[in-house]
Order: sequence, then C-alpha cells, then structure tokens
Amino acid sequence: MDARLDYFGSTLGARVLKHLNSANKVIVDSTLPRATQELVKIRASQINGCGFCTDMHTTDAAHAGESAKRLHLVATWREATVFTDAERAALELAEQGTRIADASGGVSDEAWANAAKHFDADQLAALVSLIAVINAYNRVNVINQQPAGSYQPGQFG
Repeated sequence: MDARLDYFGSTLGARVLKHLNSANKVIVDSTLPRATQELVKIRASQINGCGFCTDMHTTDAAHAGESAKRLHLVATWREATVFTDAERAALELAEQGTRIADASGGVSDEAWANAAKHFDADQLAALVSLIAVINAYNRVNVINQQPAGSYQPGQFG
C-alpha cells in the first residue's frame, strides 16, 4: 500500500506540517504528563481509524517505557483498571472532543469538570490543543491513506 500523495515531500504539505509540528512541540513541552499525552494521541487515532498515528504513538509510548498492558487496553479504557483518574478524565475529553459530530452537545460539562479536577489551566489548554492537533494529523494521514507499520521510535524527532 502506498500513500496517495507524498505529503511529507510536498512543498506545501511540508509547510503545513511544520506549523502543526510547532504547535505539537509547545504541547510536548508543557506540564501535561507525557504518558497522558501519548494515551490521548493513541485513543483519538484509534477512533479516527488512523493506522499511521496509532503505530507512531504506540511505538513511541512503548519506547518511552509504557507497559504493553496499558497500550493494549487504551481502546477499552473504561473497563480497564490500569489508568489513573486523571488519565481517564483526559481519555474521556479526548473521545468527546474527537467525536464532536456524533454528539449534539459537543463535549459535556461533566467531562470538562472532571478534567478540570485533575489538570490546571495550562494543562487543560495543552490537553484541548493536543486533541485538536492529533485530530488534524489523523485527518491528513487518513485522507492520504498513509501506510502504517514501519514507524521507528523518534523517527520525526
């Protein structure tokens, strides 16, 4: 399977990705825990059917020491006992923020209040931004049919 377009090699595509990567770097450098960031990226990527991003973020998380058990259970986090309350709040916000079109009310007040119990204002801003950025990456890769399975840890720096 080949991608529809060499988006990464396209002059315009590379410029767009440069800006997305810059936004992502601000989030990565925030105080939002790195494990939480990877879990959110994985869950949004699973929902969006983005194999490329799911491959990337599970690979990076494993490389950073995340357990296989937790990685395997991200898709069923509600039934799993291996996630903290803060991670569960972030995963709920990520799901609702990713599935905006599926819900008439968008993100519920309950999901927001739960996240606000665990994260300060800057961490909430990072979490909201992360959900937006990973959804943008997912859409680029799904539309482009970017193949998954060959990502190497840290491949994009």
